[in-house]
Amino acid sequence: MQSQKRILIIEDDVGFRNLLRIQLSLAGYTLEAVEDGAEAGKALLERPPDLVLSDLGVPLLDGFELLSLVRADAKTASIPVILLSGRSDDDSVSKAMKLGAADFLVKPVRLEDLLNSIQLCLAKADTKAAAKLQPD
Repeated sequence: MQSQKRILIIEDDVGFRNLLRIQLSLAGYTLEAVEDGAEAGKALLERPPDLVLSDLGVPLLDGFELLSLVRADAKTASIPVILLSGRSDDDSVSKAMKLGAADFLVKPVRLEDLLNSIQLCLAKADTKAAAKLQPD
């Protein structure tokens, strides 16, 4: 169970945001959900999560802009960011990966695929954090 892991959901579609909140809560995660990039920025700085799950097309700061800001700040740079989008074009996927996205999932996303991606991204982040704590 992942109850100690906090996920920040950034999704402007209230129905999908609530569905994510319910499904991820049932999977044992602690959640915070916001609807736009400005709220997300505030939440990231005040309460850094273990993982960010963001729609690509949220208002005020889109997923790409948000990802760039997350990677640019030392306090948030190591947080895995999974982007969700209805767009599956190679340019969007490529741009997301170049900016440092941990994963890019296309909507509609299967719950099993989403949970697998979250678990993998959190495991990689834990491994990186543990490696930094090891003496040279």
